[in-house]
Amino acid sequence: MSQAPVSQETTRGFEPPRNTQFSVFLNNRVGQLLDLVRIFDGQAATLAGLSVVDSADHAVVRILTSRAELARRLLLRRGMAFSEAEVLAVELDHDKSLAHLCQSLLAAEVNIYYAYPLIVQPRGYPVIAVYTDDLLLSAQLLRRKLFTLLAENDLGDNRSHGPSGNPGPSGNPGNPPNNPHPPSDRHSFQ
Repeated sequence: MSQAPVSQETTRGFEPPRNTQFSVFLNNRVGQLLDLVRIFDGQAATLAGLSVVDSADHAVVRILTSRAELARRLLLRRGMAFSEAEVLAVELDHDKSLAHLCQSLLAAEVNIYYAYPLIVQPRGYPVIAVYTDDLLLSAQLLRRKLFTLLAENDLGDNRSHGPSGNPGPSGNPGNPPNNPHPPSDRHSFQ
C-alpha cells in the first residue's frame, strides 16, 4: 500500500477513467486461447489488450476491451471463469516514456503489481495497462505529470473524437469523464 498521504481535498470528485480488466482462467490445452479470442469476433467490443500468464496446468489471460459490460455478458454466456479488476490505460509518447511512468509512481512509493502493452494505439501512441496498489493515487500522479489516461471508450471503434476529428482521450487532465459507477476493485469469480 502506498505510504504517500493524500488529502481529502485532492481525492474529492476525481475518478480515474474506467478500464475493467478481465482475468479469464483457461485450462492449459491447445486451442483455448483461440476460443477466448473468437468470443469477440464480430462483436461491438474491441479486444484492446491481452496478457497471458501461463503455468503447467492452467493459464490466466488478462484482457481489456472497449466495452466491459458487453465483454462481461459474452464471457458469462460462454461459461468462462473470470475475475475483474480496474486498471489504468496510460498513453506513452516521446515525452512520456515507460521509465518516466515508473519513476513518477516510484517517487510516491506506489507499487506496480503488473503492466502490459495494449494491442490498440487509439491516437497513434503506445498504450500500457497498469495495475497498482492505489489506482486513484496513481491516476492523480500521472495526470499531474501530464500523462494521458484513456478510458475503455477510447480503446475501440466507440472512441471519442477531438475537435479536429482525430480520436482523442475521453477527458483532459482538468476534466475527467463523468461516470455514474464508483471505482472498484472487483475480484469475484463468476
